[in-house]
Amino acid sequence: MIMRLLLAGAVFSAALSARADEAAVRRVFEGKLRGSGAIETVQKVPWGDLYEVVIRSPEGPVIYYVDGAASVVIVGQAFDAKSGRNFTEERQRKLTAVKWDSLPLQWAITSKRGDGRRKIAILSDPVLGPKSTQQAKAVWCSKNRVQAWNDLVQRRVEPQAAPDCDTPVDKLAEYGRSLGANSTPTWFLESGERYSGAMSLDEVRPLLDQASPAKR
Repeated sequence: MIMRLLLAGAVFSAALSARADEAAVRRVFEGKLRGSGAIETVQKVPWGDLYEVVIRSPEGPVIYYVDGAASVVIVGQAFDAKSGRNFTEERQRKLTAVKWDSLPLQWAITSKRGDGRRKIAILSDPVLGPKSTQQAKAVWCSKNRVQAWNDLVQRRVEPQAAPDCDTPVDKLAEYGRSLGANSTPTWFLESGERYSGAMSLDEVRPLLDQASPAKR
């Protein structure tokens, strides 16, 4: 099988030793990091004559590619030109995946539809603005949290409860920051894979089916 590969991004020269191997690539990057992160993994990619280098930065994992001759470092994303499959994005999701059981589900507002077989956990903001924290706390303090959340997010109806009860909102915000969740919504499948931003139901449904298969 032939993979048609597109590489989008900047390219810059790197003074590497003769033949690319994991040890050589690691040595070069260690000399160039200058406190910007630590090398997490170095491995040959399965779809081309390139090596993947993952740098763990304070903002999360960053992926670089090095050519087979160890002469060029590529910053950007790798695609299958025929199918549009984004290899870098897929790898990024693996690197930022979490264990489903590690999510603080005790702080979640839980809604069940149908048989509840497919699961999704969403880190979201009621609105982007200074009122967001108080609105989230008012939702948590509401008698019917699910309805209060849906009314606020879908219909812009403000929750009537006072935001003065004991809430996990501040802890959730800190948890999101610890994951590097800088986009809203950031959501997780039962497999632990992370996604950011809104997607259509037609796009999400097969992901849910794959992550939460029917029990036999």
